[in-house]
Amino acid sequence: MRNLIFEQPDLRIPEYASTKLHYAWDSIRAPVIVPLLKLAVILCSGMSLMLFAERVTMALVILGVKLLRKKKYTQYKLEAIKEDLERNRNYPVVLIQIPMYNEKEVYKLSIGAACALSWPSDRLIVQVLDDSTNEVLRELVEQECFKWIRKGVNVKYETRRNRNGYKAGALKEGLEKPYVSNCEFVAIFDADFQPDEDFLLKTVPYLLENPKLGLVQARWKFVNSDECIMTRIQEMSLDYHFSVEQEVGSSAYSFFGFNGTAGVWRIKAIFDAGGWKDRTTVEDMDLAVRASLKGWEFVFVGDVAVKNELPSTFKAYRYQQHRWSCGPANLFKKMTKEIILCKRVSAFKRFHLVYAFFLVRKIIAHWVTFFFYCIVIPASVIVPEISLQKLIAIYVPATITILNALSTPRSLHLLVLWILFENVMSLHRTKAAIIGLLEANRVNEWVVTEKLGNALKQKNNARPSRTSRFQFLKRIHPLEIIMGMFMLHCAIYDLLFGHDHFFVYLLLQAGAFFTMGFGLVGTLNKSKSFTSLKEGERNPVCLGWFSPVLGTPTVTGEGDKAHKAAHRPPPFPSFPGTSTCATSKKVDRSLLDISGGLGMENLAIEGEKRR
Repeated sequence: MRNLIFEQPDLRIPEYASTKLHYAWDSIRAPVIVPLLKLAVILCSGMSLMLFAERVTMALVILGVKLLRKKKYTQYKLEAIKEDLERNRNYPVVLIQIPMYNEKEVYKLSIGAACALSWPSDRLIVQVLDDSTNEVLRELVEQECFKWIRKGVNVKYETRRNRNGYKAGALKEGLEKPYVSNCEFVAIFDADFQPDEDFLLKTVPYLLENPKLGLVQARWKFVNSDECIMTRIQEMSLDYHFSVEQEVGSSAYSFFGFNGTAGVWRIKAIFDAGGWKDRTTVEDMDLAVRASLKGWEFVFVGDVAVKNELPSTFKAYRYQQHRWSCGPANLFKKMTKEIILCKRVSAFKRFHLVYAFFLVRKIIAHWVTFFFYCIVIPASVIVPEISLQKLIAIYVPATITILNALSTPRSLHLLVLWILFENVMSLHRTKAAIIGLLEANRVNEWVVTEKLGNALKQKNNARPSRTSRFQFLKRIHPLEIIMGMFMLHCAIYDLLFGHDHFFVYLLLQAGAFFTMGFGLVGTLNKSKSFTSLKEGERNPVCLGWFSPVLGTPTVTGEGDKAHKAAHRPPPFPSFPGTSTCATSKKVDRSLLDISGGLGMENLAIEGEKRR
């Protein structure tokens, strides 16, 4: 990086009016811009080193854990417990909670997967918490529940008159039902998550073996990671989260943030921590922190993966990242004092919570990426009085990037695109973190992430409607375009007057900002979806910044039969309520590989027919 010495700018009043703008810039650069940038360099350098130290520390811990084979979940001896369960049939009663809100594309898959779990039917309750506002869809979800009731599964379909507390409110009210008093554990799955049959057999024994254990968290497996470049990049970031952050937290501190789904809680731990609270948009992390302060331990089981869907539209991903960035910052503000004053846990664990878990990972990581790499470093090109050390500007971020990318070896060739994409997203994450700290107007904004799992495919020869031709204007994002113009200006300045090749990075980053600013990233068609959750089965997709829909995949065999059956509305059950079957069941998994579904227009038509 450049480290040149420049003379002080000439501040003499110009003779020609055409140079007034240049004079105005020079007049504020020395007394205002330069000192502010120097201060920003110092602050950002310090934060960058904090993030670097945290990432290297986690890398060393995970390396030691793997070399010594000391992953926490491998230290449990579960064979005797599993044998006892099989021999004496003393299975605990487990509650499955599936919160959903207008999940027309995935409700069949999530309910079917939960009902197909290998667990005695008289010891399993599947609770569908439907907050949908679409009455036709509510009827279809209820109908799906009754279909599984007739198969002998104890399904409880619960609705509310309002959405108070959003997901946290639904989960809280679900635990208050009278039949939950007999349940010892609760497994939570979002509407797009489909656990394997043996999920409970692989997770519940941990809770039986260790009475101090409050949570067993499984990792996520992404069924649509190859849908477009954006989903591949999300996979890289989330693989690092699970492979490193969650594993380190589990092995070193017996604490990590609950992911909100694909986990099994001890119900006693939930109530001991004060239950679900809706004070932030990260009710899962809130509960995990409070339970940890009560002394409950957590374990992350990396060998158990639950299939789910990544958001493939840029709009859905932006809303998700706002919630994931704003919520932790807001929770950090609300709980810092409580964490520091808690005497029940060690000072080391409290320091880990405040410094590493919240401050570095949830706030500084976003701020460094945006302010340093997208503002300060580019600005140093047009303000040559600012000198940057190569250690801070190049080697530190390079090390952080490589440590992150190693978690997803198959995507190493996408490393440059990952850097550019994450730098753009840091704009929204930084803004969200500031909103969370200041508790601004969008602090409690909750937008359900759009799922495309069972959306109706459109025909290949379908012509776009007149209104769809004007959707481009809705995809424009001004903030990204403004940042792209700033980056482009810095790149051109460096190309004309610089003495290094820094303009290469600036041009690439400007292109990334423009690409996302004009909405040319992810998938644009809401109907795009993956058709089956069978292992190794994928849709034909285009791996580019923009991935168009390439038609409707063909479904054959049993999946084709299920697809046709999905379009024939079964008769609505004539009896209310739910039932319990006292025998074990074996459910046909082919029901989970249903492709397609009814569009909203067809849903309304079929609903009117049944009424």
